[in-house]
Amino acid sequence: MNQINIQLHKTEIGEVVLGSFCGKLCLLGFRSREMRRTVDDRIKKALNAEFVEHDDEILEKTRTQLDEYFKGLRRKFDIPVLMVGTDFQKSVWNVLMKVPYGDTSTYLQLAKDVGNERAVRAVGNANAANPISIIVPCHRIIGSGGELVGYGGGLSVKRRLLELERSNTRACDRQMEISKQTKP
Repeated sequence: MNQINIQLHKTEIGEVVLGSFCGKLCLLGFRSREMRRTVDDRIKKALNAEFVEHDDEILEKTRTQLDEYFKGLRRKFDIPVLMVGTDFQKSVWNVLMKVPYGDTSTYLQLAKDVGNERAVRAVGNANAANPISIIVPCHRIIGSGGELVGYGGGLSVKRRLLELERSNTRACDRQMEISKQTKP
């Protein structure tokens, strides 16, 4: 039987479960998530592995980069990820990773980006099945009318993540403006 190393990590938005398999992050999920068991079981079955509470280099690097993200010091993660899901889910998650820090997109736009405008519901389901929150930024997807909809960590967490990114983006933009004005 294979082993998925797991660790809990406390963040500003709650406790998360981190999991790594063969040197790649395969799980970053909210401990209190309603679908926690479904996601965990899917990953264990697909990898023919069991969770073992054990730390490793990938989990340590993930904790460090998450802490940097929450402090506004990191916008992109450079952790190798192992996306466990169907080919369609993986295509959605790959498109999610292209939504820039501080920006949002919609389920409809995601469906267009994966090449099937009519697959909005399937895209929503793939988004909900994302096992690597924050790094695969499903929190950046909103309803077509601009409303916050669905998030495994809850809408209040989604709102906090979006506000964190927008705030850091505005602060960076202001700093760039000041820098331009002070250059001779």
